[in-house]
Order: sequence, then C-alpha cells, then structure tokens
Amino acid sequence: MSLTRKSTARDVTLPSGTHIRYYEAGDPGATPVVLLHGSGPGATGWSNFSGNIGPIADAGFRVIAPDMPGWGDSDPISFADTDPDIDLVALLDALGIERAALVGNSMGAHTAIRFATLHPERVTHLVTMGASLGRGTASLFGPGDGPSEGLKVLVKAYRDPSPENMKALVEIMTFDKERFATPELVQARSEAASARPDHLRNYVEGLAHGAPIPVKVDREKIPGIQVPTLLIHGKDDRVLHFEVTLWLLANIPNSRAVLLNRCGHWAMIEHAEEFNRLVVDFLAHA
Repeated sequence: MSLTRKSTARDVTLPSGTHIRYYEAGDPGATPVVLLHGSGPGATGWSNFSGNIGPIADAGFRVIAPDMPGWGDSDPISFADTDPDIDLVALLDALGIERAALVGNSMGAHTAIRFATLHPERVTHLVTMGASLGRGTASLFGPGDGPSEGLKVLVKAYRDPSPENMKALVEIMTFDKERFATPELVQARSEAASARPDHLRNYVEGLAHGAPIPVKVDREKIPGIQVPTLLIHGKDDRVLHFEVTLWLLANIPNSRAVLLNRCGHWAMIEHAEEFNRLVVDFLAHA
C-alpha cells in the first residue's frame, strides 16, 4: 500500500504543552532520519517531503517529517519567544530518539545546521538543500539590498495567500515552472495556507522579530561540525543562492556538495529520484 498523508500522520504533545503533527514511515527500530521543512506558506512535513518519505523508509530507515510549530497542523507560535532548536530537542526526546540524521530544506537546513553545532552528540549525519544561514545571507552572497527575489515573493504570499500569489511563489521556487506550478498544486498550497490564518498572521507579525529564523546559528561554530555532511543546492535557486552551500563546503570539514543544474529551491521535489538516491547512499555509506 502506498503511503498517504493520512496513513503516516502522527501526533505528539511536548512537555511544554505544544502539539506537534508529524509524518512517519519505516521500521520504528531503524536508524532515524528527520526531515525538516522550509518556511513557505502552506509548508508542512508532508508537502515538502511526500516524494521522499517512502523511498528513504524503503531503504531501511525510520523517517520522521514534522510540521514544526507555526506550520501545518502543529500549534501556532509567537516568533518573539520561540527557538526551533528547543522544539527539535523536545520532539526527539518525546519520540525516544537519541541520535538522528537531520535532513533540512531552507529554514529546515538552518535548524539542522544550528542543531549540529549545539548538540553534536545527537546527530549522525547532516544533509542540507537550499541552505539558509539566516538573516544576512543576502548581504553575504547578493547585492546587499535586502531579501532575495524569492523571499520577497514568499512574504507577499504570507500577506495574501491567493492563488495568484501562490502561483508566483511556486514558480520562483522551481526551475521547471510548467511541470511544477500546476493549477492543482497552486490551489492546494493556497488552501493549505488559508486554512491556518493564525500561522499566516504570526509569521507576518514575527518578521520584526526575525521570522522565520528568530535565533540564528553562530557561524563561528560551523567549522566545528564534525559529522558527515551532504550539501545539496539548485544552481537556479532564486531564494537562497548556491554560494551559501559553497561557503558551508569551505567551512565544514567532513562535507561534500552536489550542485544540481536546472533546479530551483526545492531540490527534493524537482529532482526527487536523484535526491533520494543521494541521501540514501550518503546515509548508508558516509
């Protein structure tokens, strides 16, 4: 039976009282792999990774893809007083996971990188795609005049998740617009975002507090990451430039990078089969 959103959905309440929705597949006793989604409106563990959860689980891993607090079916948050690292620690503890491979896209990559600097003993492998280093990335690798083209479109879609704005978002996130910016996907993302006006409101209000990444990684600690690290980036990423990955490659000792041509910000969606092969091989042999 193929996996569905309903069949993989699970719920857990953290000690703080925060409710978390997550999606799980694979042998519960296998090596855990945690997939961390990005920050777009309508993003969830399932919407970001529905094409990856099954293949990675079938390769012999326990796969967990949470909706982080503030997204999907998890509880809303105030960005003024939240820390994704604390939430991730609590989630792993609640699920009885001592060590896990972390796989993160965009905001999720930032969370994974920071977690690896703060809790190295709890990470077996680190995989990023379209990685973010938090506020200041544009000034490091762009013209220095504020958010990237893609991030401006993303914020606009948070302010008004209309099908028109969501279409612009999906188009800027991907290279192959005709294939991925379908009316069905655009409508689904618009409806998913509109279903949680509290998440939309909190994100927009949280921009003044650094949303979606209120607590940034200490870049001076990144060279201390010792776990095997795989850095994946689309050459045509218009949200976060691939030079972010090149910087990480130069600063994480045990790392390797894959730059995908004809690929935007969603490598795990646009190049799902190749992404799954890369990740499974890396987790099995690195």
